[in-house]
Amino acid sequence: MGENEKKTDYGNWVPDKMMRKMWGAAGVIFLLWIINWIFLRSTIFAIIFGFFFLFMLAVSIYMQRCKAIFSFEKGGLMGEIHEYLVNRLPYNGDGTLLDIGCGAGALTIRCAKRFPEARLQGVDYWGKEWNYAKEQCESNAAAEGVSDRVLFEEGDAANLKYPSESFDAAVSNFVFHEVKTQPDKRLVVKEALRVVKKGGAFAFQDLFGMEALYGDMEAFVEELKAGGIQEIHYIADIERLGFVPKFVQAPWMLKGIGIIYGIK
Repeated sequence: MGENEKKTDYGNWVPDKMMRKMWGAAGVIFLLWIINWIFLRSTIFAIIFGFFFLFMLAVSIYMQRCKAIFSFEKGGLMGEIHEYLVNRLPYNGDGTLLDIGCGAGALTIRCAKRFPEARLQGVDYWGKEWNYAKEQCESNAAAEGVSDRVLFEEGDAANLKYPSESFDAAVSNFVFHEVKTQPDKRLVVKEALRVVKKGGAFAFQDLFGMEALYGDMEAFVEELKAGGIQEIHYIADIERLGFVPKFVQAPWMLKGIGIIYGIK
């Protein structure tokens, strides 16, 4: 591992805060089981707490394993998913690129390395539930040697402050479904497309296979075409393509991943 890699901190899609809560809950339930089994001699409650402890323990171990798989330093799955998106972005690297929901800057920086002539903008709201921050993005960009071409700022994916047709390309990864300021996720997609120049490139990955969020995606793609998008492709169920481990392909983890990409 190189010196720069040691300085980066891209976080994880399984937040540390959540894991601490899960392991803490498992510990509390274990103590309740001990109290009821050894001290109170309550067989019924001991069985109940024992069951919940085993359940919580199994869930915590599962999530810890997922966290390791996602990690950039260990399993590398987050990086593979980013790479899949960038490989489908029909962009020649000229001009400006926007990363919507940049998190810790991992995708933004990957694009900066792939397109060395581009200038990049990362935008995120950096909510408290995620272990991400603007300063973290800037530190990662400096460690990777691309800070001279990358700018990060706070913003709302549902109401981007940029004028229409501001960027030559736009990307986003697993962000739209998290946007709380707009319940209609189709409108979040349209907002992302709004800031792309006519003839510009885009590639967005999200839980497009979830009908509760996006409805009929084939119909939505046709709607976008009718709205003036020159070229658009949709690939469903990316998690089944071979690089996502089977045990991660669960409804509460990575299920229904899709990508839309093309030219506006």
